[in-house]
Amino acid sequence: MEKLAIFVDVQNVYYTCRQIYKRNFDYNKFWQEITKNRKVVKAIAYAIERGDKKQQEFQNILRSIGFEVKLKPFTQRSDGSAKGDWDVGITIDAIEYSSFVDTVILVSGDGDFDILAHTLRVNRGKNIEVYGVPELTAGALINAASKFTPIETRLLL
Repeated sequence: MEKLAIFVDVQNVYYTCRQIYKRNFDYNKFWQEITKNRKVVKAIAYAIERGDKKQQEFQNILRSIGFEVKLKPFTQRSDGSAKGDWDVGITIDAIEYSSFVDTVILVSGDGDFDILAHTLRVNRGKNIEVYGVPELTAGALINAASKFTPIETRLLL
């Protein structure tokens, strides 16, 4: 049975789905779609901790689906901008867990992950599946993946 590791950039998915579709990503439907006849070795959802109740309920839903939830504190800079990405954390975990799986699934449109996808596919021989909102997914990431699956209506709430 094919073994998977799943890495979800929660902020990227939330904002890209909201921007293009004005809807939310359906994590349950996604999980059902990707786990058919495949074994999940590791599934991590990376999010920002703002400490509000609604967000904590969402994180508990992710856990009940099967995700480990990793949180990073939301940082507001003095100039008003915000910082809270997980690019390095996702990259380190993907490299680490790729040794135990056949396929790495990345849910993000962030072009910063093109080098990761390319490296895991070419140097480690892994299948790399990327899920992203087509209009907001970097072409370099799509090209680096073994397979790109657009997040469209069937994967939205």
